[in-house]
Amino acid sequence: MSDDDLWRVLHEIHNMPYGAGQVAALEQLLRRADAGDDRNLAFAARMQATTAYVYGGEPAKSFVTFSWCLAEYDRDPQPYHQRFTHQLLWHFKYMVNAMLKFPELPLDRTYAVLDDMERRYRDTGHTLQAVHKHRYLVAAHVGAHDEAAEWYRKWLTTPRDALSDCAGCDPTTQVQHLTEAGRADEAVALAEPVLAGRLTCNEQPQAILTALLPAYLGTGRRDAARDAHREAYRRLRSNLSDLWDIADHVEFCTVTGNEARALELVERHLDWLDRAPTPAAGMHFAAAASAALRQAPGELTVHRRASGDRPAREVPVGTLADELAGTATALAARFDARNGTSYQSERIARRLAARPEGEHLPLSASLRRRPVDATTSAPAGDTSAEPVRVPADASAEELLALAEECVRTHRQDGMRAALRAYDERFAGTEQPAAVLAHRLELHAAEVYESADGAGTAAVEANRRALAAWREVPDPLRAQVVAGRLGALLCMSDETAEEGLALVRESVGYLDEHGDQRERAAAHDRLALAYVHRERWTEALAAVERAAAEADVDPWLATRVAMHRVHVLERLERGDEVREAADRARRLARTVGANDILTFACLAYARWVDDPADAVTVCDEALRVAPADARLPVRVARGRALLGADRASEAIDDLAEAVTLCVEQGADGDAFLRWELANAYRVAGRLGEAAEVAEEAVIGLDRLGAQAEADRCRHLLAGVYEGLGEIDSALALLGQLADNLDGPDNLPHRGQVLEEAGGILYQADRDAIAAQRFDAAASAYRLAELPLDELRARRRQLLALFWSGDLPAASALIDVVDRADAALAGPSEEPVVTYERALAAEAVARVLTGEERLVAALDRLDGVAGRLRSIEAFGEAAQVELLTGELLLRSDRPVEAERLLRQVLGGLPPGSRPASQGAWLLAKALDELGRATEAAELRAEHGLTDS
Repeated sequence: MSDDDLWRVLHEIHNMPYGAGQVAALEQLLRRADAGDDRNLAFAARMQATTAYVYGGEPAKSFVTFSWCLAEYDRDPQPYHQRFTHQLLWHFKYMVNAMLKFPELPLDRTYAVLDDMERRYRDTGHTLQAVHKHRYLVAAHVGAHDEAAEWYRKWLTTPRDALSDCAGCDPTTQVQHLTEAGRADEAVALAEPVLAGRLTCNEQPQAILTALLPAYLGTGRRDAARDAHREAYRRLRSNLSDLWDIADHVEFCTVTGNEARALELVERHLDWLDRAPTPAAGMHFAAAASAALRQAPGELTVHRRASGDRPAREVPVGTLADELAGTATALAARFDARNGTSYQSERIARRLAARPEGEHLPLSASLRRRPVDATTSAPAGDTSAEPVRVPADASAEELLALAEECVRTHRQDGMRAALRAYDERFAGTEQPAAVLAHRLELHAAEVYESADGAGTAAVEANRRALAAWREVPDPLRAQVVAGRLGALLCMSDETAEEGLALVRESVGYLDEHGDQRERAAAHDRLALAYVHRERWTEALAAVERAAAEADVDPWLATRVAMHRVHVLERLERGDEVREAADRARRLARTVGANDILTFACLAYARWVDDPADAVTVCDEALRVAPADARLPVRVARGRALLGADRASEAIDDLAEAVTLCVEQGADGDAFLRWELANAYRVAGRLGEAAEVAEEAVIGLDRLGAQAEADRCRHLLAGVYEGLGEIDSALALLGQLADNLDGPDNLPHRGQVLEEAGGILYQADRDAIAAQRFDAAASAYRLAELPLDELRARRRQLLALFWSGDLPAASALIDVVDRADAALAGPSEEPVVTYERALAAEAVARVLTGEERLVAALDRLDGVAGRLRSIEAFGEAAQVELLTGELLLRSDRPVEAERLLRQVLGGLPPGSRPASQGAWLLAKALDELGRATEAAELRAEHGLTDS
């Protein structure tokens, strides 16, 4: 591999995320650099390695690379060293910080490094602001409080300069100092303007948010504390180098009463303790973990992975807590022996004593944060809300009539009260056969309304009632009960034939002998029988017949209207559903049937076109919904709010739905978490979206809902990308691509591979991006999607070009041309025109890189016009700017001027394309000897000559 290749590898390694992968790549490069004779490369690689070791969780190795670079810098100064001077001086801060965290390193050596740091800062004309800060850190570490206070004062009063820590890291340490000094309000006030700005340091904003946790709690800012924990922990949780900060989050969960979450964090990071980045980080994590484990139920165990001679096993929480406490205490003693104080042991003792304090602080983004408002009282006319008065002197017949009236009017409590009074007064007494049959009929109604519902018990109760009425005999009442029994029997395949026969016989008899209400109820029962058999057309005919006669009884009319809505929904007759649901709502309001009103509102919300209308009817449902119906109402309202572009409001409804689902032990909370995650995403609350989507993926995987879990992973990958956690996004997309390995999934596989390529391309990891685009194009080709294949090949071509691999890009031109030819035809869709035009531009850029300017111009001929024909004006201007550049490079300034003036006239002033066009036009004017015009143009657009 040539030196140029090695430098390109170093550049690619620089773009890798911190961690074991980057460290391994750097160490391999160092071996190659040392085997060659490029001293500049060896130096540059070690400078990068120092930073990689610090942020990759192996700071002990940074001592070696830093010392090598410092000695090389001093031994034989070279011109190439000068561009690393600032970075080398910056690395002194890494060394001081790291040396404090290894108890085997004497303090004298740390002070010596500090003295050398001070000398070099003075010699290069820098202030001592950063030096004072690090002397403060040493004094604070050993517990020399007065000395630390003096260095703190000097640090804050010395002017900042280019070697000062960033605008997030300096305040982080100040927040820690103020909080430990009992000045939590000042700590919060100091941090507020910092957090309001843009923090782009590797350690921010997670470090300052972590430092603020005790300050937020101490000042009663509980919501801020919860949000800080969630955002910061997300950013920390994948970085071994942040183990100490993760310990702070374990302790935060413990003291806020979130024992389960604290235990989850301990289990997730426990094996990091075996490879802790520093003894100090291991000490703090062990102490915080021990305190957390002591809050867990004693019968629980924690899985501990194997390490060295220790096998993997389940460890009781108490046993592990004792072991980790011993580890933390022993390490603290080593630090104190080195420092000559007892300060570290005192700190660890406080950590080990952490316990829940104050009111529990809910941390989950997927559950309700605050108590839900009580359900509004039932509206006027709601007879179900009025208590039923049972007369003390009522006869047996009167009590049964009262119970039946309560059944008719949906007052189950009243029915039970009347029947309880009957049993207390008349059970075991001699009663007429009709009274006993009536009691059996109402017992069947009791069973139906019970938890057993329409099960075997309800069938048997109705059979006994039917036999009793036949014994009386009372053919009409017998046929009413027979219809109910038949509808129940239709719910089972084994008894459906018997059931339909009973219901049809009942309808025939009651049509001839019953009154209007009895006829309507009979046809309603027939409709239910057909519903149970999923014979929707016949069900609709029966319920329409029932509706025609049900107006004689408002309660029956309301119930029939509800059944009609259900049937129409199953037939997907949307307009009729809306009309039927609206009628059912009106009827239910009139009689006060809140359960039916809730059902009708939900049906209307499902089929209404305007999401705002859906929200309105869900609001009505929420005011009247019985407790067992609030879950679907919350789900429907959340979905309607999302559809109405009110995602922030939808979050509360969907979080409440998840909570209700969990409280009721119902299935489906994983699916609801998925919807809630999407609401957080749409609302721009990406940290919470990620947390909830992660929970949803776990739940969906447990349910075996692979397709839904993968769709949620896809959403989560997009959230990770939005959070800047591109490696997490790439890992998920890679998993999705593996899951989508079947021939039916090729389009989706190509999509996720292309998305991964896009993320890598935006992160300037172009060589790897090209590999993903290549795989995506292959999947699209196998799926016979030529347009998608061309797009992926075009993006692969550009990724190779920008990665500097011009030979590979040039070799791909033929592949792009073949993909382009597959789409050529006498007429094409705008999207085809668009992709073919952009492919021509991409090929032209590669040809330009090879200095094949004539060929590049040929490729661009007519492309801008084709783009304008489909109103892709921005892309057309970009093609014309490239054409103008090529004309200039081909010594054709007159043509370039003409084209560039035309293009510049159509570009928004101040835009980047306008600046690019002005720069090219000025260059053309220079070549034409019109320097004054060129200078005026540059001045007009704020351009320099470079």
